[in-house]
Parts: sequence; structure tokens; C-alpha cells
Amino acid sequence: MYRSHNCGELRLTDTDKEVTLAGWVQKSRDKGFMIWVDLRDRYGITQLIFDEARTDETIMQQARSLGREFVIQIKGTVIERESKNTNIPTGEIEVLVNELTILNEAQLPPFTIEDETDGGEDLRMKYRYLDIRRNPVKNSLLFRHKVTQEVRNYLSNLDFCEVETPYLIKSTPEGARDFVVPSRMNPGQFYALPQSPQTFKQLLMVGGLDKYFQIVKCFRDEDLRADRQPEFTQIDCEMSFIEQEDILNVFEGLTRHLLKTTHDIDIAQFPRMTYDEAMRRYGNDKPDIRFGMEFGELNAVAQHKEFAVFNNAELVVGIAVPDAASYTRKQIDALIDWVKRPQVGALGMVYCKCELDGTFKSSVDKFYDQADLAKWAEAIGAKAGDLILVLSGPANKTRTQLSALRMELANRLGLRKPDEFAPLWVTDFPLLEWDEETGRYHAMHHPFTSPKKEDMHLLDTDPGKVRANAYDLVLNGNEIGGGSIRIHDKETQALMFKHLGFTSEQAQEQFGFLMNAFQYGAPPHGGLAFGLDRLVAILGGQETIRDFIAFPKNNAGRDVMIDAPAAIENAQLNELSLALNIKG
Repeated sequence: MYRSHNCGELRLTDTDKEVTLAGWVQKSRDKGFMIWVDLRDRYGITQLIFDEARTDETIMQQARSLGREFVIQIKGTVIERESKNTNIPTGEIEVLVNELTILNEAQLPPFTIEDETDGGEDLRMKYRYLDIRRNPVKNSLLFRHKVTQEVRNYLSNLDFCEVETPYLIKSTPEGARDFVVPSRMNPGQFYALPQSPQTFKQLLMVGGLDKYFQIVKCFRDEDLRADRQPEFTQIDCEMSFIEQEDILNVFEGLTRHLLKTTHDIDIAQFPRMTYDEAMRRYGNDKPDIRFGMEFGELNAVAQHKEFAVFNNAELVVGIAVPDAASYTRKQIDALIDWVKRPQVGALGMVYCKCELDGTFKSSVDKFYDQADLAKWAEAIGAKAGDLILVLSGPANKTRTQLSALRMELANRLGLRKPDEFAPLWVTDFPLLEWDEETGRYHAMHHPFTSPKKEDMHLLDTDPGKVRANAYDLVLNGNEIGGGSIRIHDKETQALMFKHLGFTSEQAQEQFGFLMNAFQYGAPPHGGLAFGLDRLVAILGGQETIRDFIAFPKNNAGRDVMIDAPAAIENAQLNELSLALNIKG
């Protein structure tokens, strides 16, 4: 056998045991008459000792030839370590080596395989298999495994059945761009990789499985960012004979279970707010509620005071930055410059300091007296010592800008603490949203989301006001899951397709299989999907997802390790009937 123990398990109680270990050379220290080698595997580090007085000369020479990341096997005796290391579990012992086998030599790695490495992100992505040896990445992948196992166990104990759905499906016009796959057997025709298993899980409900889940890869050909990859993993779930409250209870329970098993944290309450309330209070449909700085609308107390910027605005809205009245003019100007960046797009910003003596000093003192500014403070909930920041303009745009400023300030002030968790349900999303580019409505969630019964009459007269039976689970300002109650009858689904601009022929061509299934007794059903990558990252105390994915893509959607995507041979293109299209 290659090893009797791993490199993380030997203790002082194992003294005098004969052991066999295998792993990678972390580092070595040669003092001439004595050599120490740190041997590393997935489980930890064990110090090896080679001693001229007790070790054969041939083995000493072998030990001196060892380089970083050599793969070796040793046999030896566990002894008590003279200079103990309290930073590692094996720090009280070392192994006196009496046999050394070099299993594989290694080139000097392009960066140090240590927690604090000297390798930049691009370099580590290129040599990802080396990066995985580092504790931060290795532990992130092990943490992902733990979360995944807890999910499987929790849902299985609630009688959910894990079912695999196809990866080669049909392209549909709704949602993000599809990745398409040419079919050699059907020239000129294409599969699409699924953006989600949505229609298949609904068909499983028609099939009577009642409770389904799947930890599944999904694919979207869209622009990337820190929390998005072209391929990502969902915890995809669906249930029959349920209402919205049933789904919220089940997945609130799952989230509570994950927080308990990963961090020993008990969350008693999952607050709920409607989409309209979230936008009004935070300018965001996934607000971080770990800190305050809620929006205060100032139209009633800031307009009609000879200040044209506010008077001409659809919305005047502000936040109170806690204990920031001491900010200098230079600091405030820097914030003004920040909101005027193209990424935020504000034209300017008004400020008001709530001084400790109860007075106010603002950038618009010319137009507003102390009584006026006191009304601002009351409307926003500002206290003495706070700094009020105010934006104005078109309502939706201004809320988005102030939301970005709120999050930036929270980051700067250290209010977004990774070891604090604040879940939140956001409900009653709009069913449809208007797309200026296409000049028509699109489904805000997807075309199979059920409208609220009490809003059905608005579909023909005011479709933008129709609310959906849709809900998102938010954690620390990130959407970690979203779902809806589905349409389960053909007539309502046909009506929905009509309002999305499909002709009956187009609807039948794209989704006829689902509408036909509804004719054979579809139960009321609904579900939810968690983004596993994002969920694991947040539970792991990070905002970015890459370290929780074994082999991630970079910001350009490339795998720099295997150099993909890449061109393929003309012969293969010919087989796929693509050569002429490429040349054209």
C-alpha cells in the first residue's frame, strides 16, 4: 500500500508506530547533518526528519535531491517533536524516515503552493491543478461538497426524488442566449444546452413524481462577472399540489439547515417584503438587510423650494450614512465623483451634514433653511452625526443609482460582514417587463410563471401592473434562489404566450409538447432553483464564486488551462455541415 496514514492524522499517541506516508513535498530545510521535509496531502502536513546519526547515507542523499512538489513515499517511525508547532494538528510529532521512494519528480511550480501565494489570478487559472493543492481552494471545494451533501440529505428526507433531465434540448427564444450544439445526424439542425431544466421538471410533475430535485449544470451564453459563469450549477426543485407558502416553508427550512450545519447559526426569522417595497426602501430587488441606510423619499419636503434640480425631478430620495457627518469636503467630493462615473450615471449629488449640536449644514443652504433640513432628516431617519446624501431624477434610474451608492458605502464602512447572514424573501414580482429595444413585453421570470388571480383582469388593459406568483430568496444582498407557482392549464399558458408576442403557431412550435401535456391532467405545481455556486460562495464568506468551482472560466468565458474554446478541424466542420456557413 502507498500509505498507512494520511498526512493530517498522526498525533503524539502514535509515538513509536511504524507508518507509511505519501504526498507532495511542501518544502525542505537542510542543516547538513539533519534535513526536515514537510510532506503534504489533502488532509494536512506531517514533518519528516532525516538525521545522519539515525538515517542511512543513501537516504540522506535522496532527501537532499528533493524539490518542491516532488511526489514521494516514505516509511518511518513516529517520534515526539522537540520543537513543537501548535499551528498544525500534527505539530507535536515528526516521522524519522528509514525508507524513501521518489514516485515522481516535479518541475519548480510557477507559483508557491501556499495559502498566501505569489501567483496572480491568470497564472493560477492556467495551472489550476496546482492551485487546487493550496488550502484556500482545496477547502472551498471540500466546503462545496459538504453543502451539496447536506442539500441531498435534506431534500431526500422530505421525499424529494433526484431525477436527471437531458442536456441536449431545443433552443427557445426566451431568456439569455443559448449555447447551441450542431447535430451530425441531422444536418443543419441544432440542439441547445439547457439554461435550466424548467419544462422538464414541469413534465415530471405531470408525470406524477410529486417532488423532484436535481443538482444540475446549466448554460447561458452571456457576459460574465464575478458571480457568473457560462456554465453554472443549480439546485433545481419542483413540487406538486402546493401553494406559494408551502414552497417558502420548505426552502426556508433548507436554508436554515445549511446555516446550522455549516456555521452553527440559528436563523429564527426570514423577513418578507414585496418587490415594490424592496425597490422603494432599497432601490434593489435583492437588498442586503444586514445594515440600515434605507431610502427616504423627499419629494414632499424638498420640492417647491426654488431649487429647480429637485423641482423638476420625478423622485428626490436620500440615505443617511451613519456617523459620517465628520467627512471632509474632499471625502464628499470623492463620493460625488463616484456616483458620476458612467457605471452609475448620476449627474450630481446633494449632501447635508447632521451636526452633533443639532444644526444642519448642506450643499444647498441657499435654498433650504434649518427647518427644511430637519424635515429631510426626519424623512430619512437621520440622527445627529449622520451624513445625508441625496440623488434626484427619473424614479427607477435614481433608485438604482442610490442603491449602488448604498452598497459602495457599506463596503467602505465594513458593514457587509461575511460571518453575518441575513436571509430575506422578496415576493410579488411583476409578471412582465417592457423591453424598449424590442418594443414588447418579456416575462420577468419565465413564460411559465403564473399571474396572481386577482390581477388576471389587467392582462389585456395594463399588463405591466400584473403581479406574478414569483419569489426570490435573498442572502446578504445576493439572490441565491428564485422560483414561482407555474401555470398548469393550457388556456392560461396560451394567454401568456399571446401577451409575450407569440402567435398560436409559434407557441405550438416552441412549446407544444408542454401545452399538450397540460391536457392530460397537470397538477398545480411550482418550484424554486438555488444557484449552488453563489450559495456556496456566500456561505463560505466570499462574494466571488471561482474558488468554489474546480475548473472555472475567466472573465472572457475562456478556460485558459485547456485553451477553450478553440477552432476545430475542417473535416469535423464538414461532418457537422458547418464548413460553408463558417466560410460564408
